Amino acid sequence: MKYRRLDELGVNISSKVVALENQGSIRRRLQDMGIIEGTTIKCLFHSPFNEPTAYEVRGTVIGLRKEDAKLIVIE
Repeated sequence: MKYRRLDELGVNISSKVVALENQGSIRRRLQDMGIIEGTTIKCLFHSPFNEPTAYEVRGTVIGLRKEDAKLIVIE
C-alpha cells in the first residue's frame, strides 16, 4: 500500500490516518482533536492559496496549515 501526506488529499476525498510525524504541542493538539492512527479524515475545501485547508474529522470541521498537514501520513 502506498502512503501519502494529508496535504496531498483531494477535495471530497476521504482517507485513514496511518501516522503522525508532528512533534511537541502540535502533535498533542491534533490527537486531542481526534486525529490519531486509524481515524478517517476528509478534505472539504482549500482556502485561497491553500492556507488553511478544511478537513472533517469525526464529524467536526477543522482547519490545518499545510506545514502541519504535511506531517500526517495517510493511506
